[in-house]
Amino acid sequence: MIGRTDALLEEPSGLRQLVFGYAVAGVSQGLVFGTLIPILRALLDGTVPWNWLVVAALGAAVSGISLVTTSNVGYYVGIEAVTDALMRRVSSHVATLPLGWFTSARAGQLSSIMSTSLQNLMNVPSVFLQQMTVAVTTPATVVVLIAFVDWRISAALLIPVPLLYYYFRAIKKVSGPEHDREERVNADASEKVLEFARLQPILRASGTLVGGWGELNDAIDASRESTRRSLDRQNAPLARYAATVVLTLALGLVCVAYLSMGGALQPTDAVVIMLFAVRFVEPLSLVGAYASGLQLADTALDSVEAVLDAPALPEPAHPRTPADGSVEFDHVAFGYAPDRPVVHDISFRCAPGTVTALIGPSGSGKSTLTRLIARFWDVDAGSVRIGGVDVREMSTTSIMNMTAMVFQNVYLFDDTVLENVRLGKPDATDEQIHTVARAARLDSVIDALPDGWDTRVGEGGSLLSGGQRQRVSIARALLKDAPIVLLDEATAALDGENEAAITAAVAELAVGRTVIVIAHRLSTVRGADQIVVLDGGGVENIGTHDQLIGRNGIYSDFFRDRSDAAGWTFGQEIPR
Repeated sequence: MIGRTDALLEEPSGLRQLVFGYAVAGVSQGLVFGTLIPILRALLDGTVPWNWLVVAALGAAVSGISLVTTSNVGYYVGIEAVTDALMRRVSSHVATLPLGWFTSARAGQLSSIMSTSLQNLMNVPSVFLQQMTVAVTTPATVVVLIAFVDWRISAALLIPVPLLYYYFRAIKKVSGPEHDREERVNADASEKVLEFARLQPILRASGTLVGGWGELNDAIDASRESTRRSLDRQNAPLARYAATVVLTLALGLVCVAYLSMGGALQPTDAVVIMLFAVRFVEPLSLVGAYASGLQLADTALDSVEAVLDAPALPEPAHPRTPADGSVEFDHVAFGYAPDRPVVHDISFRCAPGTVTALIGPSGSGKSTLTRLIARFWDVDAGSVRIGGVDVREMSTTSIMNMTAMVFQNVYLFDDTVLENVRLGKPDATDEQIHTVARAARLDSVIDALPDGWDTRVGEGGSLLSGGQRQRVSIARALLKDAPIVLLDEATAALDGENEAAITAAVAELAVGRTVIVIAHRLSTVRGADQIVVLDGGGVENIGTHDQLIGRNGIYSDFFRDRSDAAGWTFGQEIPR
């Protein structure tokens, strides 16, 4: 485990030094016990063994100082050198991964790593590593000292050790998969509990109570059964390990009794060695319980390693700088899976300072194209260029600085409105923030919030309405002041008031920038400098509104349908 941790951190973690410190404490404890034989012999002879008493006191002092000092260092290593460092490594690496890596399963895996797996690792240096090292080195020292009195007793105590090691490995082997299975089942149960809470309005409206929602009950039953099975599977090798520990003590005591009765062992030595034998097996009895904890740490390292092994988007050795804010697709093909292409042979150019509207049926590749511009993935064929430079030849920082994105489903961080807007430009002044807030029509929202700019938005922005979240997102994009703006259904599913405000804010955002917008609203599409019509993952047509309206195709049908819908009125009341 120590070697794996150092390899994942790409630097020494300090765990090896901790093991050495704990070993010093364990050996010193064993030596203190070893002084009992000469001390007891001297006392029975009527003399005071000052020399051995000093040795015992020094051993106790060394053991105590080593244990306290190393334990304090262990807390630092666990929190800072291991857990925090691995969290930062995982976070940094995740930021370089293509968006395609983030499936729902992997998002849950990442959450589990950060919240559970790495927390399990935190206790290893200060708790499990300490207890394991002391529990092994102290008995090892004791058995060596017993050998100086009579090697046969040491041999008797060592006979079951290979069996103890075998059962220790068996406990670890069972704990790993059982823990993984239990974690998956418990995660599913937690998800169902949260879903049950979110669905309360629907469940109550339908008259479905707790006992009537089978999915939640099944998940809870599965969680209970998984926990019970995990305990049962781990208890079998743990019980065998405990029985072997008792056998070790029995062998030692039988050997002492046999040698004492034969006169080969003095009564005084026999009493002390019996105490030694108890001291030998006592810490060993705890080692079996530590196996599960160490296996949890190994499992956590497996999870971290799986994330760090995920290939990142390659960074160019010599990044190039775009000449302007133009965007060009040159015979682009891309699919989220090799056998399922999403877009193919896409070619068009968006000139700097123009608005390009993408329209087409659901699944035609509109959102995919906007994300390829920001290099969330690399294309399978062709190239996407910004300012004449292939995005694969640009640094990730340069691409992010060149693009601003406003999506339909806006995610805000659980912080204040002010800090969510400031993400667009962390060093922005209050004056700049207030300016973009007015342009994004966010100022009216701020005035209505209970704590103004300091109002917390909740997880994902849950305490704000959809229109309010959109205004925060647009203000953030305005503050970033990127030359390319990507809009994905920014006004979809909004009421009339919010739609008007967002439309005006988007118009502010588009001034002097290259805008690629996905929209189903006729007013947005009609005012675009260029309309790209997608169908079946390819380009069906390209042109302005006036050009496309005269051609038969998807756009003319789109225009006719929207025009007809715009002319609908409510007539007289339907008779009953």
